[in-house]
Amino acid sequence: MHDPFVKPQEPTPEAAIAAIAEEFGCFDDWMDRYGLVIDWGRSLPDFPPDWRDGAHRVEGCQSQVWLAAESREGRLFLAGASDAAIVAGLVAMLLRIYSGRTPEQVLAVDAARFLKELDLIGNLSANRGNGIAAMVARIRALAAGSVAALGGGLSPEAAPRA
Repeated sequence: MHDPFVKPQEPTPEAAIAAIAEEFGCFDDWMDRYGLVIDWGRSLPDFPPDWRDGAHRVEGCQSQVWLAAESREGRLFLAGASDAAIVAGLVAMLLRIYSGRTPEQVLAVDAARFLKELDLIGNLSANRGNGIAAMVARIRALAAGSVAALGGGLSPEAAPRA
């Protein structure tokens, strides 16, 4: 099976945030920025169809969003998908920031605040902004479950189900 989990492009969450901000800054027009976000979504690794279930679904999103997590060598790797192009791009942004990081790094970074500072949330519908908050909350809960698990790995409720 192809590995659906996102590998980090940058060495830290902060470096990922800076790179996203720089890429966003190349465009003045919000339609161009939306196009960039959609392109990021198209670059997500394939998400296994059997993971598109209630256990992986993120509640609170207008579109359907699924997230899965796996602990590897003390790092939390994330996979995600959405049935909407713009939302898949938002998933890709969040996974770029959070996937492949230690649970402590995940818990220390507030991507929702960064996206607000980029004015991305202000340029999306209120429902999409709520969806981003729901995705960040789910990722942070997965990281907290990983920290709390005895002997490493994710808690049973946070582990991906195949």
